[in-house]
Amino acid sequence: MNDRVKNVLEWVYCIVIAFVLALLFRYFIATPTVVKQRSMFPTLKAEQRLVLDRTYRITGKEPKVGDIVTFEAPSKIFTVETANQNNPIAKYEHNINGIISKFFYYTLELTKTSYIKRVIATEGDHVVIKENTVYVNGKAIDESEYLSEDVVTDAIVFNDFIVPEDCVFCMGDNRVQSTDCRDFGCIPLEKVEGRVKYRVWPLNNFGKIDK
Repeated sequence: MNDRVKNVLEWVYCIVIAFVLALLFRYFIATPTVVKQRSMFPTLKAEQRLVLDRTYRITGKEPKVGDIVTFEAPSKIFTVETANQNNPIAKYEHNINGIISKFFYYTLELTKTSYIKRVIATEGDHVVIKENTVYVNGKAIDESEYLSEDVVTDAIVFNDFIVPEDCVFCMGDNRVQSTDCRDFGCIPLEKVEGRVKYRVWPLNNFGKIDK
């Protein structure tokens, strides 16, 4: 093997290793994301750049109430007639065939649609939405830290249920313009991609997102 070929192969190895390390970092540590819709307004605004913390995939630490998370968009929106309050779990029936398609969908996430919402209740919590108020385990929850005063929480489809095992119930802060778990049911933890940790753009809003 001559020196030129050897140098080319060394560069190829370096590029492959760098690519693999970048994928691992993106999947298990952190990745940038962009707010596309207004469902989390005023906490998050369209076109803001965020950093998503994915270390839960290593630590196993589950999302808690108040966390802002991203998750894979469910494939089905329920109606009052089709919803089962005793089995309020989101449906995932995406037909992703082929190794390349699955790589782009699950690993690179280039063809996957994700939602950004706030965790309102976790496994075992009894959620009731009535009279524009959210009750968890019989108590009206205080959402004044992140909801605008004029926000109305409608009881759309899922409005009286117990969050199933290994699931979370999430809603957008901009309730009227949010398609969320009230429409498609609770999100299995395996579909949660990570927690929104930092806002990096615009620079005047740079910093950690606590609420």
